[in-house]
Amino acid sequence: MNPARLRTCGIIVLLLVMALPVYAEPTVTISNYTVTPQVLMPGDLGTITVQVKNTAQSASISESLGSVKGIIETVKTTDINVFIEQAGLEGNGIVVLGDTFQRIGDLGPGQTIPLTFLIRAPAKTGLYFPEVWIDTYGGRSTRYPVPVNVNTQIAVPKLAVISMAVTTPTAIKPGDPVPVRLDLENTGESMAEQVIVRLGNASTSVTPTESGLYHIKRIASGESVPLDITLITDRTTTPGIVRVPVTIEYYTIDGILHTENSAINLHILGKAEISVASVETSPERVVAGEPFNLIIRVENAGTGDAKSVGATIDMPVSGTREAFLGKIKPGNDAPALFQLNGAPAGDLQYTVNISYSDDWGDHTEKIPLTLPVTRADFTIVAAGILILCGLAFAAWWIFIWKKPGRDYG
Repeated sequence: MNPARLRTCGIIVLLLVMALPVYAEPTVTISNYTVTPQVLMPGDLGTITVQVKNTAQSASISESLGSVKGIIETVKTTDINVFIEQAGLEGNGIVVLGDTFQRIGDLGPGQTIPLTFLIRAPAKTGLYFPEVWIDTYGGRSTRYPVPVNVNTQIAVPKLAVISMAVTTPTAIKPGDPVPVRLDLENTGESMAEQVIVRLGNASTSVTPTESGLYHIKRIASGESVPLDITLITDRTTTPGIVRVPVTIEYYTIDGILHTENSAINLHILGKAEISVASVETSPERVVAGEPFNLIIRVENAGTGDAKSVGATIDMPVSGTREAFLGKIKPGNDAPALFQLNGAPAGDLQYTVNISYSDDWGDHTEKIPLTLPVTRADFTIVAAGILILCGLAFAAWWIFIWKKPGRDYG
């Protein structure tokens, strides 16, 4: 196979592998419910309608695009959908009529969908708490009790429902602190008490500056309470989507503990840091007027790949003054080779211009350098000429002037 075609096929295969996105785990919650009629008589038919909400946020994911010249990283914002496998109602004393909902489908971030269940009241009066069960693909299942009043004088208030909105920077550099704002809102119709917000440890490279445990005494219906926290990222954090799980626990007016699962999604983008590691010449001693090779080792001391790295020098000499280095991974270096002709004597001031790209865009570093160039030493050359002249004179004297039979008169 043609080498160029083989190289192109290899790039295509690499792109197909690198373009696979990674999504955070989705979660759903019950944002509201309605029981019709509000009070059922024994044996009556009624309905329970719940509003199912996707609590996930949109997230940015890196995809790799490419050409025959190289691979380019692009950032794309993608919605984190949740796929609802099935939803059903466990009666717990209430007669549930009809089957469960199967494979409801995708639900986008922040979107809600109503589900209605047909029920029959039991013969015995009292308060009943059937549970809505929702199973999602690749995510956590949700269990939510709904109070049903069967011919009692007890007023059944609607329960509190806590949802969380997350505000984070668009992108984060590894090693930088991350300010995060959590807005906890009670979208229900009664008080939520003893609210506990707990940050999980899904990644050792991202940790909260404090204990990761926050307590709110109560959140009234319709009230929103902000939490400002700071997360610390390690410089070794792998670029991509990092998910920090968040668990919210609270008590509703009926004394039942509820748990909501959500997450903080951080988009980590690696940052390259380019510098000159060393400068070498071949030969080691550069003599004015003589050709030489200049080797500049370019180092990446950052946290992300430096891609499409190129270097040029503005040295006032002829020769090859451009070099292409390709990709330099964090902690690595690569040589830029310049083949140059004779330079003038003295301390030659020049600048190396290094261009590269990383997840944050295109960059150029200008680094001033000095090259000492030694004057050509003609003493040895002159001495060599004198020695050769002496040898030639001696040979002439011995073999020609002192030749036997020569008349010296």
